[in-house]
Amino acid sequence: MQNQHKVLSAADVQDAYTALKDIVHKTSLDKSATFSAMAGCDVYLKLENLQKTGSFKIRGAYNKIRLLTEEEKANGVIAASAGNHAQGVAYAARMAKVKATIVMPEVAPLAKITATRGYDAEVVLSGTCYDEAFQKAQEIQAQTGQTFVHAFNDNAVIAGQGTIGIEILQELENVTAIVAPIGGGGLIAGLALAVKQMAPHVKIYGVQAEGAPAMYMSKREHAIKTTPDAVTMADGIAVKVPGDLTFDIIDKYVDDIVVVDDEAIASTILMVLERAKLMVEGAGAVSLAALLHGKVPARGKVVSVISGGNIDVNFISRIIERGLVKAGRRVKITTLVADRPGMLQNLLAVITRLKANVINVYHDRVERNVPIGQAVVEISLETRDALHTEEIMANLRKEGYIAKII
Repeated sequence: MQNQHKVLSAADVQDAYTALKDIVHKTSLDKSATFSAMAGCDVYLKLENLQKTGSFKIRGAYNKIRLLTEEEKANGVIAASAGNHAQGVAYAARMAKVKATIVMPEVAPLAKITATRGYDAEVVLSGTCYDEAFQKAQEIQAQTGQTFVHAFNDNAVIAGQGTIGIEILQELENVTAIVAPIGGGGLIAGLALAVKQMAPHVKIYGVQAEGAPAMYMSKREHAIKTTPDAVTMADGIAVKVPGDLTFDIIDKYVDDIVVVDDEAIASTILMVLERAKLMVEGAGAVSLAALLHGKVPARGKVVSVISGGNIDVNFISRIIERGLVKAGRRVKITTLVADRPGMLQNLLAVITRLKANVINVYHDRVERNVPIGQAVVEISLETRDALHTEEIMANLRKEGYIAKII
């Protein structure tokens, strides 16, 4: 691994902060009344989803590339990434006029692949996860001699990510805790190193996806642990092998690590979109998901790092659909009606009276298992909430329909 000979210090993070001042956005730290009420503390969102390239990754990528020698810059850089680091490296390389090659998993979101190419990087698709893309990138690097810009296990990258911690402490007095996502650990390692040196009383909590808990396991055992798989909708933190540099810092400075499942992540994405009008990706939502689901202590002023917002619009559509169904706001019901003129109209009249909106109707009288003289009807509805759905079902049964939700 790179930079193992050098122990990272808070001074390195401060140096990165000075270098990045005119390069990155000093992103907003917004207090959310809605999420504060839900979590039982003062919740502040550090909106790195509004950062250049849509995530915090530009910080570490730029800091690494600015420190390269002229010879290293001439050889170009290579990186492996599920998407956000890819964009950060591509953007920083273009600024430095350095050729960049990025290896991304074949399943990386199309939006992230397109954006990375948009920053003039050469994109190579290989493997089904970050770790497989990383192996391919190492193979290419050995052939080309390009400088490897690691997504997290590099001191310069860690220092760059840590500048988020400095910004938080400068902007918000009396911070109680900071909650941040963890994949390989670059973000929280840099953040924890900087914050614990400047304000050691501030608690640092990390959050991983339940399907990719390598650093969570490592923290519990105080030794690096890996997982055979990293399966989660939060692709930005789907890492099977933690960094050794990041682990050493995390084991020393991070107070605790928790995990959240994909259901909690998806519901948080939808909630942030609906309540805060912000687009957040899976990895960016895990810290807030942990707060809202009581995974970390909620006292005083708590900062949730929203690390990125690069999410595919098709995926958002699926999350919205799923969220509406789970909340009882979109429902599909089925029932039987007599196969006579006007019977479907009578059924729809009941639904109309109850102010539900019909999305589509399926009517079939010849389907197998449907009694002769009757027809099966499936209706998809938009409703106000679960109580509204219950009201509709009760009224249908009162009218004699044997209706059920499917």
